[in-house]
Amino acid sequence: MNWFRGPTHTTRSEHIEDYAIRKIPSYYRWPIPAIISVLLGNSTAMFFYAFGAQLGFLVEWPRILWPIAYLFAGAAVVGTLMIRLASKEGLTIDLMTRGMGFGYMGSAVTSFIYGLNYVFYFLFEGTIVTHAISVYFNVHFNTLQGTLIFAALGLVKLLFVWYGMKGLQIFQTWGVLLYALLLGYSLFQLFHQYEVAGPGAWGVDAGRENAMWLAFMLVNGQVVFQGLMATDYGRFAKEDAGYRGAFVIMLGMLLPMMITILCGPLFAYTLLPLLTDGNRALAADSGYVFPAIMGIWGVIFVLITQFRINVMNLYSGSLALSNTFSLAFRFTPGRQFWMVAVYAVGCLVYSFNILQYLDKWMAITGVLTNTWIVIALIDHYVCRKLLRLGPTDFIEYRRPFLYRWNPTGLVSLAAGVGVGILGVAGAYPVFYASFAAMLTGAALHPILTAATGGKYYFTRFPHDRQTNWVPPARYHGALPESKT
Repeated sequence: MNWFRGPTHTTRSEHIEDYAIRKIPSYYRWPIPAIISVLLGNSTAMFFYAFGAQLGFLVEWPRILWPIAYLFAGAAVVGTLMIRLASKEGLTIDLMTRGMGFGYMGSAVTSFIYGLNYVFYFLFEGTIVTHAISVYFNVHFNTLQGTLIFAALGLVKLLFVWYGMKGLQIFQTWGVLLYALLLGYSLFQLFHQYEVAGPGAWGVDAGRENAMWLAFMLVNGQVVFQGLMATDYGRFAKEDAGYRGAFVIMLGMLLPMMITILCGPLFAYTLLPLLTDGNRALAADSGYVFPAIMGIWGVIFVLITQFRINVMNLYSGSLALSNTFSLAFRFTPGRQFWMVAVYAVGCLVYSFNILQYLDKWMAITGVLTNTWIVIALIDHYVCRKLLRLGPTDFIEYRRPFLYRWNPTGLVSLAAGVGVGILGVAGAYPVFYASFAAMLTGAALHPILTAATGGKYYFTRFPHDRQTNWVPPARYHGALPESKT
């Protein structure tokens, strides 16, 4: 059982702050099975039932396996590379971004983008469970009562994630057992009370052009994001976990996720014939599906599942926003403050029906987040490892050693996002947008870094770090005081 337990002899303040803007010490590392147990809350999110159903409505069986395979392979690669770096350095994604081509103020921009993702997913998952409760108890969805339900559930989630990774690990370990029991019961009810629509019955929207490209666009918005979600927790792995340990973490998260995605069209197509208007949006809505199949147990199932993912959204959102405002405004009220901020913003904008904007949001997410992370990976594995323009054995994150703005990463990001936004705006088909943005940023960044000779990696070289890289002659001078 020690495999599923976090570090002992740690303080309450450590659990609260969870090294949001500092390097994780060696004694605060977690076993890989314990990290996976937390990530299972993401693997089984209600979002992936709806996501799988939407993919099923776009491309029939077995063609649906192509975008799912891309999601699995892409997220596995991105997550493995990022977790290996994060665990070795003991840093969040946002802290690593400072030294990976963006500068410490540049990372505030990317952290803000990242934090917005979690505000959206907090809203999305909260909307599903509020919908389930509203439907079952005949409370109108977009009323004051609905908002109060959303807000009350959010307060409970804050309690579960107040003590950071330790609180998450305890909650997720016990929560997965309840989830497995209720999922098993939902499948039992489905096969005994309905004429189940197997994969052969998963039809597509008649006349939908470029359906496969649209499916890949939706998936591309998740490829990088899922790797980043895993990195937020994989950073707690031991320093010597390496690529193998990082890959095991990704497998532990992605395999259950693939099952969840494939269950989406199974539930949706089974219930679709029972909807008189053939409402596919309703058939894909987990807030309707599970209460329809299991009654009050379906409401409880949605509630438990949504809690397990939304505590993670609150946690990861707090990490990103902590970095943003500590750098941009030197405002450091603590991780808990930003967790409450994500909750408050969610309550304010809950009244908008965000589910109808899923397609657009996935496109924008793919453009922003994917371009940022691809540039960071290119910076490490091409600019540093291949071109030898910077050290590969450490990533500097301390402000005195870094430029405020590293133009190579920021210009590449701006160019990539600009190309992607043109697609979202309709200048070319939107389903190419995130791919075009990624390729633009990835191609431009090594060109700019090589042209500047890696000049913007350091203001002064941190001579207190051991490295096999030979710093250029320009890095001579007194060692500045170490700060974060």
